[in-house]
Amino acid sequence: MPETPEQRTQKYLDLGHSEAENHAKTQLELYERHVKNTSEVTNVISEFFKTNLLGFAWHYLKSRFGPRHAYEAYPKNGDSGVYKLQSSVPSRKEISIALLSDWASDTEESDAVAHLVARYAPDYTIHMGDVYFVGAPKEIEDNFTAPHASWYYGASGSLALSGNHEMYSNGNAFFQHLLPAMYIQQGEVRNTQQAGFFCLENDHWRIIGIDTGYTSVGRPFIEVLSPPDCHLKKEQVEWLRDVVKIGDINDKRGLVILSHHPYISAFREQYEKPGEQIQELLGEAKRDIIWFWGHDHRLVVYHQTRNGKGPLAYGRCLGHGGLPVEIKLPDSQEDSSKILFYDTRVRKVIKRHQLGYNGFVKLNLEGKKLTAEYRDLEDTCVLEEEWTADILNGQLKWNVNSKLPDL
Repeated sequence: MPETPEQRTQKYLDLGHSEAENHAKTQLELYERHVKNTSEVTNVISEFFKTNLLGFAWHYLKSRFGPRHAYEAYPKNGDSGVYKLQSSVPSRKEISIALLSDWASDTEESDAVAHLVARYAPDYTIHMGDVYFVGAPKEIEDNFTAPHASWYYGASGSLALSGNHEMYSNGNAFFQHLLPAMYIQQGEVRNTQQAGFFCLENDHWRIIGIDTGYTSVGRPFIEVLSPPDCHLKKEQVEWLRDVVKIGDINDKRGLVILSHHPYISAFREQYEKPGEQIQELLGEAKRDIIWFWGHDHRLVVYHQTRNGKGPLAYGRCLGHGGLPVEIKLPDSQEDSSKILFYDTRVRKVIKRHQLGYNGFVKLNLEGKKLTAEYRDLEDTCVLEEEWTADILNGQLKWNVNSKLPDL
Protein backbone atom coordinates (compact mmCIF):
# COMPACT_ATOMS: atom_id res chain seq x y z
CA MET A 1 0.00 0.00 0.00
CA PRO A 2 1.46 3.41 -0.93
CA GLU A 3 2.66 5.65 1.88
CA THR A 4 0.18 8.40 2.73
CA PRO A 5 1.30 12.05 3.14
CA GLU A 6 0.49 11.84 6.85
CA GLN A 7 2.61 8.71 7.27
CA ARG A 8 5.45 10.50 5.51
CA THR A 9 5.15 13.46 7.87
CA GLN A 10 5.10 11.20 10.94
CA LYS A 11 8.59 9.92 10.07
CA TYR A 12 9.97 13.37 10.87
CA LEU A 13 8.12 13.98 14.14
CA ASP A 14 10.43 14.12 17.16
CA LEU A 15 13.37 13.57 14.83
CA GLY A 16 16.65 13.87 16.71
CA HIS A 17 19.92 15.21 15.40
CA SER A 18 22.23 12.27 15.97
CA GLU A 19 23.90 10.72 12.95
CA ALA A 20 22.93 7.20 14.06
CA GLU A 21 19.20 7.99 14.15
CA ASN A 22 19.24 9.68 10.75
CA HIS A 23 21.24 6.90 9.11
CA ALA A 24 18.75 4.39 10.56
CA LYS A 25 15.87 6.42 9.12
CA THR A 26 17.53 6.43 5.69
CA GLN A 27 18.04 2.67 5.72
CA LEU A 28 14.43 2.16 6.79
CA GLU A 29 13.37 4.18 3.73
CA LEU A 30 15.50 1.94 1.51
CA TYR A 31 14.08 -1.21 3.06
CA GLU A 32 10.49 -0.04 2.64
CA ARG A 33 11.14 0.70 -1.03
CA HIS A 34 12.80 -2.69 -1.42
CA VAL A 35 9.76 -4.47 0.01
CA LYS A 36 7.36 -2.40 -2.12
CA ASN A 37 9.32 -3.16 -5.29
CA THR A 38 9.74 -6.87 -4.57
CA SER A 39 6.82 -8.97 -5.68
CA GLU A 40 7.60 -11.80 -3.29
CA VAL A 41 9.69 -11.63 -0.13
CA THR A 42 10.13 -15.19 1.10
CA ASN A 43 12.12 -14.46 4.21
CA VAL A 44 11.21 -11.10 5.69
CA ILE A 45 13.65 -11.36 8.62
CA SER A 46 16.69 -12.12 6.48
CA GLU A 47 15.70 -9.45 3.97
CA PHE A 48 15.35 -6.91 6.75
CA PHE A 49 18.81 -7.60 8.12
CA LYS A 50 20.40 -7.66 4.66
CA THR A 51 18.73 -4.50 3.35
CA ASN A 52 18.25 -2.49 6.51
CA LEU A 53 20.38 -3.25 9.53
CA LEU A 54 23.55 -4.31 7.74
CA GLY A 55 23.20 -1.41 5.35
CA PHE A 56 22.72 0.94 8.26
CA ALA A 57 25.81 -0.34 10.03
CA TRP A 58 27.96 -0.05 6.91
CA HIS A 59 26.88 3.46 5.96
CA TYR A 60 26.94 4.73 9.52
CA LEU A 61 30.45 3.45 10.24
CA LYS A 62 31.70 4.66 6.85
CA SER A 63 30.29 8.10 7.61
CA ARG A 64 31.59 8.32 11.16
CA PHE A 65 35.05 6.97 10.51
CA GLY A 66 35.52 7.38 6.76
CA PRO A 67 37.16 10.34 5.00
CA ARG A 68 35.24 13.56 4.56
CA HIS A 69 34.86 14.87 1.02
CA ALA A 70 37.62 17.30 0.13
CA TYR A 71 36.63 20.90 0.71
CA GLU A 72 35.83 22.77 -2.48
CA ALA A 73 36.76 26.46 -2.62
CA TYR A 74 37.28 29.32 -5.07
CA PRO A 75 38.97 30.05 -7.34
CA LYS A 76 38.02 26.87 -9.18
CA ASN A 77 37.84 26.35 -12.93
CA GLY A 78 38.25 30.09 -13.39
CA ASP A 79 35.24 30.79 -11.16
CA SER A 80 35.59 33.40 -8.39
CA GLY A 81 32.25 32.64 -6.69
CA VAL A 82 31.16 36.29 -7.04
CA TYR A 83 28.29 36.86 -9.47
CA LYS A 84 26.34 39.82 -10.75
CA LEU A 85 22.63 39.69 -9.94
CA GLN A 86 20.55 39.69 -13.09
CA SER A 87 16.85 39.54 -13.87
CA SER A 88 15.69 36.69 -16.07
CA VAL A 89 13.52 39.27 -17.85
CA PRO A 90 15.82 42.00 -19.27
CA SER A 91 13.13 44.68 -19.22
CA ARG A 92 12.32 44.08 -15.53
CA LYS A 93 14.26 46.10 -12.95
CA GLU A 94 13.19 44.01 -9.96
CA ILE A 95 15.13 40.84 -9.08
CA SER A 96 13.46 38.09 -7.05
CA ILE A 97 15.07 35.37 -4.94
CA ALA A 98 13.31 32.47 -3.20
CA LEU A 99 15.00 31.28 0.00
CA LEU A 100 14.14 27.83 1.34
CA SER A 101 15.77 25.93 4.17
CA ASP A 102 15.25 22.41 5.53
CA TRP A 103 13.04 21.91 2.49
CA ALA A 104 14.45 18.68 1.00
CA SER A 105 12.24 16.20 2.87
CA ASP A 106 10.15 14.87 -0.04
CA THR A 107 6.95 15.54 1.91
CA GLU A 108 3.56 16.73 0.72
CA GLU A 109 4.33 20.06 2.36
CA SER A 110 7.69 20.49 0.63
CA ASP A 111 6.04 19.76 -2.72
CA ALA A 112 3.33 22.33 -1.99
CA VAL A 113 5.95 24.94 -1.12
CA ALA A 114 7.98 24.16 -4.26
CA HIS A 115 4.91 24.40 -6.48
CA LEU A 116 4.11 27.78 -4.95
CA VAL A 117 7.66 28.97 -5.62
CA ALA A 118 7.23 27.86 -9.24
CA ARG A 119 4.09 30.00 -9.55
CA TYR A 120 6.14 33.07 -8.64
CA ALA A 121 8.97 32.02 -10.99
CA PRO A 122 11.73 33.83 -9.04
CA ASP A 123 14.97 34.68 -10.81
CA TYR A 124 16.98 32.74 -8.23
CA THR A 125 16.23 29.84 -5.88
CA ILE A 126 18.51 29.02 -2.98
CA HIS A 127 18.35 25.95 -0.74
CA MET A 128 19.97 26.81 2.57
CA GLY A 129 20.77 23.32 3.75
CA ASP A 130 19.59 19.94 5.07
CA VAL A 131 18.70 17.18 2.66
CA TYR A 132 17.01 14.52 4.79
CA PHE A 133 17.88 12.21 6.37
CA VAL A 134 21.63 12.07 5.62
CA GLY A 135 22.03 13.86 2.30
CA ALA A 136 22.44 10.57 0.44
CA PRO A 137 22.44 10.41 -3.39
CA LYS A 138 18.93 8.94 -3.46
CA GLU A 139 17.62 11.73 -1.22
CA ILE A 140 19.15 14.37 -3.48
CA GLU A 141 17.67 12.63 -6.51
CA ASP A 142 14.17 12.49 -4.99
CA ASN A 143 14.19 16.17 -4.07
CA PHE A 144 16.26 17.86 -6.77
CA THR A 145 17.26 15.88 -9.85
CA ALA A 146 14.68 13.18 -10.68
CA PRO A 147 11.98 13.99 -13.27
CA HIS A 148 9.38 13.94 -10.48
CA ALA A 149 11.43 16.15 -8.12
CA SER A 150 9.64 19.39 -7.27
CA TRP A 151 12.58 21.77 -6.69
CA TYR A 152 12.19 24.89 -8.83
CA TYR A 153 15.28 26.02 -10.71
CA GLY A 154 15.44 29.79 -11.13
CA ALA A 155 16.20 31.06 -14.62
CA SER A 156 19.07 33.23 -13.35
CA GLY A 157 20.43 30.70 -10.91
CA SER A 158 19.79 27.93 -8.43
CA LEU A 159 22.28 27.52 -5.59
CA ALA A 160 22.74 25.38 -2.48
CA LEU A 161 24.35 25.60 0.94
CA SER A 162 25.10 22.55 3.05
CA GLY A 163 23.63 21.78 6.44
CA ASN A 164 24.58 19.22 9.05
CA HIS A 165 22.49 16.48 7.40
CA GLU A 166 24.56 16.63 4.21
CA MET A 167 27.65 16.03 6.33
CA TYR A 168 26.12 12.93 7.92
CA SER A 169 27.30 11.30 4.69
CA ASN A 170 30.63 13.15 4.81
CA GLY A 171 29.40 15.64 2.22
CA ASN A 172 30.00 13.22 -0.65
CA ALA A 173 26.57 13.46 -2.24
CA PHE A 174 26.41 17.22 -1.65
CA PHE A 175 29.61 17.86 -3.59
CA GLN A 176 29.24 15.08 -6.16
CA HIS A 177 25.49 15.15 -6.88
CA LEU A 178 23.82 18.34 -5.63
CA LEU A 179 26.35 21.04 -6.56
CA PRO A 180 26.67 19.72 -10.15
CA ALA A 181 22.89 20.17 -10.49
CA MET A 182 23.08 23.79 -9.28
CA TYR A 183 24.14 26.69 -11.50
CA ILE A 184 24.51 30.41 -11.95
CA GLN A 185 23.65 32.39 -15.09
CA GLN A 186 26.11 35.14 -16.07
CA GLY A 187 24.94 36.86 -19.22
CA GLU A 188 24.44 34.08 -21.75
CA VAL A 189 26.76 31.68 -19.91
CA ARG A 190 25.51 29.13 -17.38
CA ASN A 191 28.12 27.86 -14.90
CA THR A 192 27.80 24.96 -12.49
CA GLN A 193 28.09 25.80 -8.79
CA GLN A 194 31.68 25.03 -7.83
CA ALA A 195 31.69 25.36 -4.02
CA GLY A 196 29.28 25.49 -1.10
CA PHE A 197 29.37 29.28 -0.72
CA PHE A 198 28.89 32.28 -3.05
CA CYS A 199 28.23 36.00 -3.40
CA LEU A 200 25.46 37.60 -5.49
CA GLU A 201 25.77 41.36 -5.92
CA ASN A 202 24.59 44.50 -7.68
CA ASP A 203 25.12 48.22 -7.17
CA HIS A 204 23.19 48.32 -3.87
CA TRP A 205 23.30 44.84 -2.33
CA ARG A 206 25.59 41.89 -1.65
CA ILE A 207 24.01 38.54 -0.76
CA ILE A 208 26.64 36.21 0.65
CA GLY A 209 25.95 32.52 1.21
CA ILE A 210 28.37 31.05 3.76
CA ASP A 211 29.13 27.41 4.48
CA THR A 212 28.53 26.47 8.12
CA GLY A 213 27.68 22.86 7.32
CA TYR A 214 31.12 21.43 6.60
CA THR A 215 32.30 22.05 10.17
CA SER A 216 28.97 21.25 11.85
CA VAL A 217 29.68 17.54 12.39
CA GLY A 218 32.63 16.24 14.40
CA ARG A 219 34.37 12.92 14.75
CA PRO A 220 33.50 10.27 17.34
CA PHE A 221 34.98 10.92 20.79
CA ILE A 222 36.66 14.15 19.64
CA GLU A 223 33.33 15.97 19.32
CA VAL A 224 32.63 15.28 23.01
CA LEU A 225 35.74 17.20 24.04
CA SER A 226 35.47 19.80 21.27
CA PRO A 227 31.87 20.21 20.01
CA PRO A 228 31.50 21.44 16.41
CA ASP A 229 31.21 25.22 16.22
CA CYS A 230 30.33 25.65 12.52
CA HIS A 231 33.37 27.86 11.96
CA LEU A 232 34.22 29.07 8.47
CA LYS A 233 37.15 27.15 7.06
CA LYS A 234 40.35 28.96 6.23
CA GLU A 235 39.68 28.85 2.48
CA GLN A 236 36.31 30.50 2.95
CA VAL A 237 37.71 33.21 5.24
CA GLU A 238 40.40 33.99 2.68
CA TRP A 239 37.77 34.20 -0.06
CA LEU A 240 35.66 36.61 1.99
CA ARG A 241 38.73 38.72 2.73
CA ASP A 242 40.58 38.69 -0.60
CA VAL A 243 37.93 38.08 -3.28
CA VAL A 244 34.67 39.39 -1.82
CA LYS A 245 36.61 42.04 0.12
CA ILE A 246 33.90 42.15 2.73
CA GLY A 247 36.01 44.44 4.91
CA ASP A 248 36.44 47.16 2.29
CA ILE A 249 35.47 50.34 4.17
CA ASN A 250 34.64 52.06 0.87
CA ASP A 251 32.04 49.43 -0.07
CA LYS A 252 28.80 50.54 1.59
CA ARG A 253 26.38 48.21 -0.14
CA GLY A 254 23.76 46.44 1.98
CA LEU A 255 24.94 43.08 3.33
CA VAL A 256 22.76 39.96 3.50
CA ILE A 257 24.24 36.76 4.95
CA LEU A 258 22.73 33.32 4.27
CA SER A 259 23.69 30.25 6.28
CA HIS A 260 22.18 27.00 7.43
CA HIS A 261 23.06 27.29 11.11
CA PRO A 262 21.59 29.97 13.37
CA TYR A 263 23.53 32.98 14.51
CA ILE A 264 20.79 33.46 17.15
CA SER A 265 18.23 30.98 18.47
CA ALA A 266 15.57 30.89 21.16
CA PHE A 267 15.04 27.15 20.73
CA ARG A 268 18.30 25.26 20.10
CA GLU A 269 22.03 25.81 19.82
CA GLN A 270 23.18 29.14 18.44
CA TYR A 271 26.56 29.47 16.81
CA GLU A 272 28.75 32.40 17.75
CA LYS A 273 31.91 31.53 15.81
CA PRO A 274 30.80 32.33 12.21
CA GLY A 275 29.54 35.74 13.32
CA GLU A 276 32.77 36.41 15.18
CA GLN A 277 34.77 35.56 12.04
CA ILE A 278 32.60 37.84 9.89
CA GLN A 279 33.00 40.70 12.36
CA GLU A 280 36.77 40.23 12.32
CA LEU A 281 36.70 40.46 8.52
CA LEU A 282 34.55 43.60 8.64
CA GLY A 283 37.15 45.20 10.87
CA GLU A 284 36.47 48.86 11.53
CA ALA A 285 33.49 48.95 9.17
CA LYS A 286 30.35 49.70 11.19
CA ARG A 287 27.76 47.73 9.27
CA ASP A 288 24.21 46.53 9.81
CA ILE A 289 23.65 43.00 8.52
CA ILE A 290 20.56 41.03 7.50
CA TRP A 291 21.09 37.35 8.29
CA PHE A 292 18.81 34.50 7.17
CA TRP A 293 19.30 30.92 8.37
CA GLY A 294 17.47 27.61 8.84
CA HIS A 295 18.15 24.58 11.09
CA ASP A 296 15.31 25.37 13.52
CA HIS A 297 12.16 24.06 11.83
CA ARG A 298 10.05 27.16 12.25
CA LEU A 299 9.59 30.75 11.09
CA VAL A 300 11.04 33.22 13.59
CA VAL A 301 11.97 36.90 13.26
CA TYR A 302 14.39 38.07 15.94
CA HIS A 303 15.02 41.52 17.35
CA GLN A 304 18.09 43.21 15.93
CA THR A 305 20.95 42.08 18.15
CA ARG A 306 24.42 40.59 18.19
CA ASN A 307 25.72 37.27 19.50
CA GLY A 308 28.97 37.54 21.42
CA LYS A 309 31.56 39.39 19.36
CA GLY A 310 29.56 39.03 16.16
CA PRO A 311 27.94 41.79 14.10
CA LEU A 312 24.69 43.58 14.87
CA ALA A 313 22.17 41.67 12.77
CA TYR A 314 18.55 41.45 11.75
CA GLY A 315 18.25 37.69 12.35
CA ARG A 316 15.62 35.64 10.54
CA CYS A 317 15.01 31.88 10.86
CA LEU A 318 13.24 30.17 7.96
CA GLY A 319 13.70 26.47 8.63
CA HIS A 320 10.07 25.76 7.79
CA GLY A 321 10.58 24.73 4.15
CA GLY A 322 9.46 21.11 4.27
CA LEU A 323 9.89 19.46 7.67
CA PRO A 324 6.97 19.31 10.11
CA VAL A 325 6.79 22.63 11.95
CA GLU A 326 6.28 21.47 15.52
CA ILE A 327 4.86 24.37 17.53
CA LYS A 328 6.58 24.97 20.86
CA LEU A 329 7.50 28.00 22.93
CA PRO A 330 10.98 28.86 24.17
CA ASP A 331 12.00 27.34 27.48
CA SER A 332 12.80 30.63 29.20
CA GLN A 333 11.67 34.23 29.30
CA GLU A 334 15.19 35.24 28.28
CA ASP A 335 14.85 33.24 25.06
CA SER A 336 11.34 34.58 24.44
CA SER A 337 12.64 38.14 24.72
CA LYS A 338 14.84 37.58 21.67
CA ILE A 339 11.78 37.12 19.43
CA LEU A 340 10.03 39.86 17.49
CA PHE A 341 7.69 37.56 15.53
CA TYR A 342 7.05 33.80 15.66
CA ASP A 343 4.47 32.07 13.48
CA THR A 344 2.61 29.84 15.97
CA ARG A 345 -0.51 29.22 13.86
CA VAL A 346 -1.60 25.57 14.06
CA ARG A 347 -2.39 24.01 10.67
CA LYS A 348 -3.14 20.46 11.83
CA VAL A 349 -2.59 18.03 14.69
CA ILE A 350 -0.97 14.60 14.24
CA LYS A 351 -0.64 12.31 17.25
CA ARG A 352 -0.90 15.20 19.70
CA HIS A 353 1.72 17.16 17.74
CA GLN A 354 0.59 20.65 16.82
CA LEU A 355 2.01 21.38 13.39
CA GLY A 356 2.35 24.83 11.90
CA TYR A 357 2.68 26.20 8.37
CA ASN A 358 5.54 25.49 6.01
CA GLY A 359 6.71 28.20 3.64
CA PHE A 360 9.53 30.19 2.10
CA VAL A 361 10.83 33.75 1.85
CA LYS A 362 10.63 35.74 -1.37
CA LEU A 363 13.18 38.52 -1.56
CA ASN A 364 12.56 41.36 -3.98
CA LEU A 365 15.41 43.72 -4.83
CA GLU A 366 14.74 46.97 -6.62
CA GLY A 367 17.42 49.62 -6.41
CA LYS A 368 18.25 50.42 -2.82
CA LYS A 369 15.19 48.59 -1.45
CA LEU A 370 15.04 44.95 -0.39
CA THR A 371 11.65 43.49 0.53
CA ALA A 372 11.13 40.14 2.26
CA GLU A 373 7.74 38.43 1.85
CA TYR A 374 7.23 35.47 4.18
CA ARG A 375 4.74 33.26 2.37
CA ASP A 376 3.19 30.03 3.65
CA LEU A 377 2.22 27.01 1.57
CA GLU A 378 -1.31 28.40 1.15
CA ASP A 379 0.20 31.59 -0.34
CA THR A 380 -0.65 33.77 2.64
CA CYS A 381 1.85 36.58 3.16
CA VAL A 382 2.44 36.05 6.88
CA LEU A 383 4.79 39.00 7.21
CA GLU A 384 6.38 41.61 4.96
CA GLU A 385 9.34 43.81 5.83
CA GLU A 386 11.76 45.95 3.91
CA TRP A 387 15.19 47.46 4.25
CA THR A 388 16.63 50.47 2.46
CA ALA A 389 20.39 50.49 1.93
CA ASP A 390 22.29 53.76 2.28
CA ILE A 391 25.40 53.25 0.13
CA LEU A 392 26.91 56.46 1.53
CA ASN A 393 27.24 55.20 5.11
CA GLY A 394 26.53 51.44 4.90
CA GLN A 395 23.51 51.61 7.20
CA LEU A 396 20.09 50.05 6.73
CA LYS A 397 16.67 51.54 7.36
CA TRP A 398 14.14 48.88 8.40
CA ASN A 399 10.37 48.96 8.14
CA VAL A 400 7.80 46.23 8.77
CA ASN A 401 4.72 46.31 6.56
CA SER A 402 2.60 43.94 8.67
CA LYS A 403 1.04 44.03 12.10
CA LEU A 404 3.10 41.94 14.48
CA PRO A 405 0.95 39.75 16.77
CA ASP A 406 1.84 39.26 20.44
CA LEU A 407 3.96 36.18 21.17
